[in-house]
Amino acid sequence: MSPIAEPRPGRLFLVPTPLDFGVTAGAEHGDLQDTLALGVIRRAASLTHWIAENAKSARAFLKRVDAVVPLALPLQALAILELPRPAKGARAGAAPLPDALLAPAVEGKDIGLVCEAGLAAIADPGAAVVQAAHRLGIEVVPLPGASSLLLALAASGLNGQSFAFVGYLPIDEAARAARIRELEALSRRAAQAQLMIETPYRNMALLSALLAHLQPSTRLAVGCGLTLPAGWNRSDSVAAWRARPTPLPADVPAVFALQAG
Repeated sequence: MSPIAEPRPGRLFLVPTPLDFGVTAGAEHGDLQDTLALGVIRRAASLTHWIAENAKSARAFLKRVDAVVPLALPLQALAILELPRPAKGARAGAAPLPDALLAPAVEGKDIGLVCEAGLAAIADPGAAVVQAAHRLGIEVVPLPGASSLLLALAASGLNGQSFAFVGYLPIDEAARAARIRELEALSRRAAQAQLMIETPYRNMALLSALLAHLQPSTRLAVGCGLTLPAGWNRSDSVAAWRARPTPLPADVPAVFALQAG
């Protein structure tokens, strides 16, 4: 009698989402195929198990997928598990990830990992899921899609050969000013572009702080609402930004990048 074979593990697909999620409540979204390849949409439609930062936005994304390629199951029948939220102030990845999130893949089912906007696990807590998948021997398959960070860098003219994403800057004014000067010094020393983001309603606060504390010759680039119809980007010296200010919306994501000369 032949031994019963162990089920082959499923795969973890890193499924990108459009960058227009969460920009304006109730706004009309563009055609999904303008930003996602049809092959990516087909793969998303085939998956019945999902891990998401937010189940509600994941369902909104899958509803748009269904309009292009019918889902394998009705939307209500899909299994969507949410990532556990870390304790306030906890270091990213500090809490152990429950293996239950990846249990379907261990049992042989493919799972999709989706973030709020852009590439899953990039500037996103889903990276902990990817780490756990590798630990459990689950194949990880990244699917192509837009990343606001890389789009902003490409449009900036700053150093695409050496760059760093530093996440959010401190909210406290003194700490933020010190961090800006630190990043400018690092950029000058390493000839490296420094990328950062902010919660949209604090876009202008960050821009004002950058213009206040950076040297006039430092280049500052902002990519705002990239891939959206009204999206734009500007790359100029701090001196030029000060002379010709550009206001930022409080409800559209932006990526900021600096490079000291």
